[in-house]
Amino acid sequence: MFSNQFVLFFSFLLCLPFVFFFVAPHVFPSPPGESLIPISDEIDDRSLFIAAAGSTSLSHLSSGNPNPKLKIAFLFLTNSDLHFAPIWDRFFSGHSKSLYNVYVHADPFVNVTRPGNGSVFENAFIANAKRTARASPTLISATRRLLATAFLDDPANTYFAVLSQYCIPLHSFNYVYSSLFESSTFDKSDPDPTPNPRGIRILYRSFMELISDEPRLWKRYTARGRYAMMPEVPFEKFRVGSQFFVMTRRHALLTIKDRILWRKFKLPCYRPDECYPEEHYFPTLLNMKDPDGCTGYTLTRVNWTGTVKGHPYTYKPKEVVPELIQRLRQSNHSSSYFFARKFTPACLKPLLAIADSVIFRD
Repeated sequence: MFSNQFVLFFSFLLCLPFVFFFVAPHVFPSPPGESLIPISDEIDDRSLFIAAAGSTSLSHLSSGNPNPKLKIAFLFLTNSDLHFAPIWDRFFSGHSKSLYNVYVHADPFVNVTRPGNGSVFENAFIANAKRTARASPTLISATRRLLATAFLDDPANTYFAVLSQYCIPLHSFNYVYSSLFESSTFDKSDPDPTPNPRGIRILYRSFMELISDEPRLWKRYTARGRYAMMPEVPFEKFRVGSQFFVMTRRHALLTIKDRILWRKFKLPCYRPDECYPEEHYFPTLLNMKDPDGCTGYTLTRVNWTGTVKGHPYTYKPKEVVPELIQRLRQSNHSSSYFFARKFTPACLKPLLAIADSVIFRD
């Protein structure tokens, strides 16, 4: 007969593999492997990016047209219905299509209702949309997909404004357009704001945050492993910023053509709570390639007080009053913010009620 001590010891040895199987992944996480993005998505994107990068027109300003019609491409990322489509329709109403284009990337795995009845969104959904998930490189891919589609679609697209379904306009279309292309005072950090004789600014910069002093930046940098981003992305070049920005055409091309940084940012993370690649890829890329071509701030206002699980504060219907719009417009870097988020879908009715009297009255 075996002693009780031997039986207990033998049972303990038998249990060790099971303990290791369940505990080890949490104590000793495996190093990041290949991207979680399907290879079929990568192949489709690569074909699109090559076509866009091969486009001969970098800037509509170089066409020789004495009165060029520069356009703003409005790029919407969504995984739900476009609840604020009615206010955006009013934003665009009465303005020539020669001044703007609208593109929507809707997650094809979600049942998104497409606005009809003459909405600007009716035929704006891009055909090559892929599945997306928050805090993942799929949002980088979706944004690059929108940029490439808009870049290839119309050489007049000069600025590219990335927005979400929870964004609303804070000004009229006229205000946004003239501020980007004509105003010499809108961008307070612009080193050369003087328009040319045709009333068009020569120097265009991307309105993108390039933040280097965020308290958790190091943890985010090492989210894939301490040395996973090296040597291509040293920590001193790593940046964070809003994923909602207004980008110039030359920077859109630079983003579409990138392969090196994308290989790093598409890797999975050890710690999902510190992994927000969509907030790092674009600021880091432009910080490494053309920091002087960026303003260092965004034109989309976000309230980070009372944040929950990484989500910004969400405004409720009872908070939608004229004073809120006035507060959201205030900026230390420019004459005003253009857009704001985040609003619950129920805010649509009170927003429409003050649209003409407040929001579109500049």
